[in-house]
Amino acid sequence: MSQHPSCIINENQKQAIIDSGKNYFRTIIIPNHLKQLAKLRLKDFNINPFLIHYLAAFLCGNTDPESLAKALLYPRILGTSINTSFGQNIQTFISSLEEVTGCASGIEGIDIEFIDAIDGRRKYCQLKAGPQTINKDDIATILGHFKYLLNKARLDKLPLQIDDLIIGVLYGDEHSLSANYKMIDTHYPVICGADFWEHLTGDRLFYFRLSKAFGEVVEEENIDGSRLISNKILEIATEIKNKGGL
Repeated sequence: MSQHPSCIINENQKQAIIDSGKNYFRTIIIPNHLKQLAKLRLKDFNINPFLIHYLAAFLCGNTDPESLAKALLYPRILGTSINTSFGQNIQTFISSLEEVTGCASGIEGIDIEFIDAIDGRRKYCQLKAGPQTINKDDIATILGHFKYLLNKARLDKLPLQIDDLIIGVLYGDEHSLSANYKMIDTHYPVICGADFWEHLTGDRLFYFRLSKAFGEVVEEENIDGSRLISNKILEIATEIKNKGGL
């Protein structure tokens, strides 16, 4: 373990993070999302017969095939599908953060090293996607990595403090952190969402700039999501009709 040159995020790097994030959505998230939408068929849904008619009536005021299709499709394509794709591919975005910021770490268990814009200290950070994205077994692994670094820093006589080893969670807030993260937070800081991005960039609003930029990609790519979803609803509704209902 050795000290590397300072990594203080400047305006050019902030813009590089935004551009990289947009490219992540443009090349990975959106194509996967569109692919999932295109291939959906009625057989792909795990239908609860006790709920689907209620949900259709609640959403649309009736249980016509088209309303049933909407009740099936909306949660899937606007919720489950996109969240799964984001989680499965988040390492690509993390890798891009390492590259565009120039803050990549060569230390096992650490993704980036940066100078904290709040306290001015070098942080050794393991990045995670969201507030519910680690399991119980991950706790021991993370704590083990951090304890090893602390011990090595003492041997190397480096001024490393416990608060210099952090988990950076890319989105969410402290109130949404899982019990697993809260357990880690009793040992090392878990910094989440807007707080994390402020520590990294020094910009309290950067988190919101970044999230807004992701939505801009849809307009830039001229994707008519409303039309695509409407077409798929009609396809699913036709399947329901041909089946004689649900």
